[in-house]
Amino acid sequence: MAFADDLAQRRGLDADWVRQQLGAAQRLPGVIRLMTPAPSGAYKNWAAYRARFIEPVRVRAGQRFWEANREALARAELEYGVPASLIVGVIGVESIYGQHTGNFRVIDALATLAFDFPAVHPRAEARTEFFRSELEQFLSLTQRTGMDPLAARGSYAGAMGWPQFMPSSWTKFAVDFDGDSKVDLFNSPADAIGSVANYFKAYGWQAGQPTHYPVAFDATRLDKDGLLAPDILPTFGVESFTAKGAVLEGPALQHPGKLALIELQNGDPANGGAPATYLAGTDNFYVVTRYNWSSYYALAVIELGQAIEALVNR
Repeated sequence: MAFADDLAQRRGLDADWVRQQLGAAQRLPGVIRLMTPAPSGAYKNWAAYRARFIEPVRVRAGQRFWEANREALARAELEYGVPASLIVGVIGVESIYGQHTGNFRVIDALATLAFDFPAVHPRAEARTEFFRSELEQFLSLTQRTGMDPLAARGSYAGAMGWPQFMPSSWTKFAVDFDGDSKVDLFNSPADAIGSVANYFKAYGWQAGQPTHYPVAFDATRLDKDGLLAPDILPTFGVESFTAKGAVLEGPALQHPGKLALIELQNGDPANGGAPATYLAGTDNFYVVTRYNWSSYYALAVIELGQAIEALVNR
């Protein structure tokens, strides 16, 4: 209630209304479990992760979505410079084109994570502050738009609608792309399309730049630790990248920007897992990770969109 009163004062909201909404929020133990991190040292598996998203049901749904929304996708690509394939890939991974937008009451999820975020998380303090801010954004958004804060449903993290926007992203990046004078990410595919494109443009998407290139290694001069040290942040020019033993071919050798070595684990090699997958990520690959801070997510979105585009253009 102290949080409610402070929020109401800073946002110019009715204090009784804010107290009423927060007072109706329920603590969800399942959300706390879902947000608790896996044990450290656990191997990820790109092949298994990819198979969850690049699969026939989602690809066919994406084909139908693309064909039904050609005009909006073409307009978004023209207006924002973001490829239709990337927009379609994101909405497909996030909600299977509106089929799965989440069944958690958003206010319950956000309040649970704002006040009972799992303490075992290595970034528990920062994440608590993040979710308190998102809870504040959510209540402000619902009050401003007339959305019922006790009816809105989303993911266990409080993400909403076809593109699974957090409340702050809805406020900053959501656009009325169907021209009906309101933003509706729950029911308007066009608004979802335009909002995803606007999100990527705001984070620095560069039209025409690839997201990644194939990469191999020259074992005689490979400094893999040095290449991986900046993580997924593009840091190396082509010359410094190849000087550390990365091998590029074709257009990648003329890439004008920075590159990052992206490593995707395929399980534990010591226990039957396959070798890791590597690629050279560009600034645009990094932009995709701003939607979800995971290189596995980014490549799944990219490859789902490409698979659907191939079907559409047959």
